[in-house]
Amino acid sequence: MTLNVYLSGEIHTDWREQITEGAKGLDVSFQSPVTDHAASDDCGVAIMGAEDNKFWHDHKGAKLNAIRTRKGIEDADVVVVRFGEKYKQWNAAFDAGYAAALGKSIIVLSQPEHQHALKEVHAAALAVTDEPRQVVEILTYVLQGTLPK
Repeated sequence: MTLNVYLSGEIHTDWREQITEGAKGLDVSFQSPVTDHAASDDCGVAIMGAEDNKFWHDHKGAKLNAIRTRKGIEDADVVVVRFGEKYKQWNAAFDAGYAAALGKSIIVLSQPEHQHALKEVHAAALAVTDEPRQVVEILTYVLQGTLPK
């Protein structure tokens, strides 16, 4: 069995690298949004032209990023949604909702202190974790049926 996993959400820490490194040897392919923050913010105006109004600047970028995000989520077997400690990831909440609407298996990665704020997102998830290591352990269990040592 091969799993296609989409890694959504917070782009300010190395959680994606921890998961992809920990999953080496598993039959998993990973996709993610563009994690270069400046490129993600400015892609719309860089490709389709400048905007004087910041709303339209952001709007263009959000729509281009949505093309990649929707494709990644649609192709995924599992969607991992990371809510970071410092920044509000509204896009991650959207991604979780979109994945849930498509019937995708969702793993949420968030801090325990955000439990109340994320209760609806957690309710849509099949697993809620605190650490990237736990995501790797879930993927290992799903693919190999083995528990962590």
